[in-house]
Amino acid sequence: MILPEVRDPRLVTVRRGGLLTDTDHALLALWAAECAEHVLHLFEQQLPEDHRPRDAITATRSWAAGGVGMMQARSAGGHAMGAARELRGPARFAAYAAGQAACVGHVAEHDLGAAAYAIRAVQAAHPHDPRVRRAERDWQRAQVPGHLSALVVEDQARRDDICWSVFAD
Repeated sequence: MILPEVRDPRLVTVRRGGLLTDTDHALLALWAAECAEHVLHLFEQQLPEDHRPRDAITATRSWAAGGVGMMQARSAGGHAMGAARELRGPARFAAYAAGQAACVGHVAEHDLGAAAYAIRAVQAAHPHDPRVRRAERDWQRAQVPGHLSALVVEDQARRDDICWSVFAD
């Protein structure tokens, strides 16, 4: 479970009584898509014919651009997570990252789900290298749009315990 019991109003859209603008919501979705795509090869190496995670990332970007509705993107996310269910290791986590990214349009806080699962994917791919977790986390942080960086880092610290402690130093 990557969603907190108490929601941060900065990550709830204005339409739902929060402070998150539509523009920043879309930027968080695009960031989540970047995180998921960064590890997608770990899924595609194992199941090159299964396009569900890639389709979810495409749907995320399309939602952010106004090309598809939230329900369509969220459905693609569910299909990506379905691709993960029978797997283990890096491929499983990479598919979950794509699925979480596609759900950001529904709930912005799924952005950290995409990031956390991507980190878990690289950890699983390199289990004997403790540096990969921090390297992936730092790469992800470098991709966050500048004005959202502090918000994402604060949210990572706030939810690190429910995201498998992948964001901590």
